[in-house]
Amino acid sequence: MSQIEKLIAEICPGGVKFEAIGALTERTSNIRWQDSKGKKFKYVDLTSVNRVTHRIGDTKTIDSDSAPNRAQKIILKGDVLFGTTRPTLKRYCLIPEEYTGQICSTGFCVLRPRSHLLHPHFLFHILGTDNFYSYVEANQRGASYPAISDSAVRKFKVPLPPLEIQHAIVGILDKFTELEAELEAELEARKRQYQYYRDGILNFSTHSPSKKLKPIKDLLTRLCSDGVEFKELHEVFEIKNGYTPSKKNPDYWTNGSIPWFRMDDIRKNGRILSESLQHVTPQAVKNEFLFPANSIIIATTATIGEHALITVDSLANQRFTFLTPKVNRSAELDMKFMFYYAYVLGEWCRNNTNAASFASVNMKKFKKFKIPIPPLEVQHEIVTILDRFDALVNDLSHGLPAEITARRKQYEYYRDRLLTFKEAE
Repeated sequence: MSQIEKLIAEICPGGVKFEAIGALTERTSNIRWQDSKGKKFKYVDLTSVNRVTHRIGDTKTIDSDSAPNRAQKIILKGDVLFGTTRPTLKRYCLIPEEYTGQICSTGFCVLRPRSHLLHPHFLFHILGTDNFYSYVEANQRGASYPAISDSAVRKFKVPLPPLEIQHAIVGILDKFTELEAELEAELEARKRQYQYYRDGILNFSTHSPSKKLKPIKDLLTRLCSDGVEFKELHEVFEIKNGYTPSKKNPDYWTNGSIPWFRMDDIRKNGRILSESLQHVTPQAVKNEFLFPANSIIIATTATIGEHALITVDSLANQRFTFLTPKVNRSAELDMKFMFYYAYVLGEWCRNNTNAASFASVNMKKFKKFKIPIPPLEVQHEIVTILDRFDALVNDLSHGLPAEITARRKQYEYYRDRLLTFKEAE
């Protein structure tokens, strides 16, 4: 840091110019699909860009026949993409070599820095700053579907120190992002390992106990020599649909104490975003019926298969189905075990939907889905093993997730310090 500060004081003691992004970037072009018959391209959609790592993940392969209307913009190595639809979601990334010449959505503003003026990585780091997002929030338009125009993005003024200083700053900040990328790759490997053991340990059969992990194998051999009992969902759980209290009655939604879940509140790992939860008042509850604590909610429409274990009496919207243990079955169930088994149920749900414009699970088949009921001792042991794996890859206060969070905060601290310049008069 001190060397860069010394360099800034030496080269630009009076501050630096601030220039509009548009003056520092080149014009880009769209593809002419009629001239690209038979060619295949990787398509970077808005959802292809990870909002946390700011790297490109899953892409589709498209051609002139399969390309969606929004697949129009040609991208090159060194381009910086910024998602202009719902822009505060922070979908921005730097294009690596493997995507040069490919196609991205018109939902992105494609920024191609003039190499003699602006380092691409320098611009990439600027797009993560609070200053930029304050500008975005002030210039986006639309309430239900906010967006910012490409022209507005290009009007944002960025500090323009000499390239020598840009390179020095990029060198420091890139080390942070590279380290984070290494940690993310290790975390992904751990997640695959966790999924392997989870799938194996939950692979029960009435004739062949799971052999993936020795402690479980030994327990099953000792306690269930004839196999594990399977029961249909409706035999074990009360199954009810969620609902949404009337939005027309503000009294239902003011100073409420009862959690009401939406899809946005649940993550793929079953985590609940408690800070985003909405709450309703007791008057909003139909027939005084709440879905009791220790129930599982699972999405049976829309984002099918996502699920969570509810620890307090709650409500959820109609995209969810509640599974509450029947009174005569509750003593034989460890609901944390059932939460883990819901990963198997969720995968089944995704493969058993009704054919319609709005996909939903075939509920007749859903109620007849068979789940294993091993002895409680086996359920407890499985929960203990999977909890260890889950904490390693998902617990933000321990292991790799905690280290990644710490590195990200460190990066943000130095980014904000290094990218704060005095504007020259």
